[in-house]
Amino acid sequence: MRILILGGGPGGYVAAIQAAHLGAEVTLVEKQYIGGTCLNVGCIPTKVLLNTTDLYHTIKKDGEKIGLKADHLSVDWPRLLERKTNVTRSLVGGVESVLASNGVKVLFGEGKFTSQKQVEVLKNDGSKDKVDFDVAIIASGSEAAVPPIPGIKGENILTSREILSLEKLPKTLCIVGGGVIGSEFASLFSRLGVDVIIIEMLPGIVQNMDNEIVQYLDFELRNEGVEILVNSKVEKFTSSAEGVEVFVATPEGQRTVKVDKVLLSIGRRPVVENLGLEAIDVKYGKTIEVNKKFQTNLSHIYAIGDCTGGVMLAHAASAQGIAAVENIIKGHSRIDFKTVPYCVYTKPEIASVGMTEEQAKDKHLDYSVGRFPLMSNAKSLILGEPEGLVKFIVDNTTDEILGLHMAGPRATELIVEGALALRLEATIDEILTTIHAHPTVGEALHEAAHGVHGHPIHLM
Repeated sequence: MRILILGGGPGGYVAAIQAAHLGAEVTLVEKQYIGGTCLNVGCIPTKVLLNTTDLYHTIKKDGEKIGLKADHLSVDWPRLLERKTNVTRSLVGGVESVLASNGVKVLFGEGKFTSQKQVEVLKNDGSKDKVDFDVAIIASGSEAAVPPIPGIKGENILTSREILSLEKLPKTLCIVGGGVIGSEFASLFSRLGVDVIIIEMLPGIVQNMDNEIVQYLDFELRNEGVEILVNSKVEKFTSSAEGVEVFVATPEGQRTVKVDKVLLSIGRRPVVENLGLEAIDVKYGKTIEVNKKFQTNLSHIYAIGDCTGGVMLAHAASAQGIAAVENIIKGHSRIDFKTVPYCVYTKPEIASVGMTEEQAKDKHLDYSVGRFPLMSNAKSLILGEPEGLVKFIVDNTTDEILGLHMAGPRATELIVEGALALRLEATIDEILTTIHAHPTVGEALHEAAHGVHGHPIHLM
């Protein structure tokens, strides 16, 4: 079977490798670079920068408390950017090697459907190639959304792609949008000494996660000097040689913010144009329409990841890529989307899987909440990060775990326990009767489980 994949991001390249594992002849077409946004200008480079600034912030803020002296500590920004590039290149090179070892043919260029069984590739060297296929998987990804705000095209108004390669740090930064990406960049730049302000239209930052958990991040950002304007809307930008004026409508009235740089962090939009979808009558609007098997209206054309809307996360795209390939070759595979974790790599880290308390209330469910503050967790105290919380949402009728939400150290790693619990439809008793190692942050989950129908052991 000949499988063509359009897009080499976390959805496309994982699908290509899995298809090769299952015996398909695979051609992968990628417009720019293997690994897509995530590996090259998104998740990975951002986390490299966050890792260094976390270490810097910890030593600068709490060094003496934890027995460290570091006089004249500073961040070497050019060297840090160099490390970001090296980590990215290493990971991309690793993926390219895995593709090659599995016999996946990679074409760099723009692919466009010319018929229901053929794609024309305008390669980056200017030549053209035609690829015939039996089945195609579209994994075209997404791009930063740029809303129609007057003055938005100024040279100092950046997306997450451009801000990762600034030659020097700005003194002031306005972040438009307080979601996951905006909050991560606010944490990153504020720790580097940049004056940061977030402008968010909604009542709070990171509104897709449990509000009680997000409050820990909100407090820490404000404590670090980040100003957060909620229920506020940018009306226009005015650029000059000195920077950007941002005109904002707030609940208290009009306000003008003057900054060196602006980061647009309003979300991402699926890439569905210039793929030739109309030529083969694939149904699409703002997203490509798919069924539960990730098939479009044409049974041999599949689509996965950000281009289909829904959960626009790298790990969700990878899972969809594997499921789509297994549907093609084996005939049956499904994804349990309630097990998709959401993570924010700030300090404190916050992570969430399953139903939030707000969602449980909206559904009028009979539920209980188990909480455990990390100030009573030994490992969190050892790490110097006691500000945090573990929170379970549990169905009172079945005792089934509906959601797990965390703020604190290792949250983005430990959330996997909640994802597995949801996948297995575990009850809270199954967490209680699982022995958790000591001393770990993970034993706070055990304590929170005790708190659902009783009381945590190590809490007065």
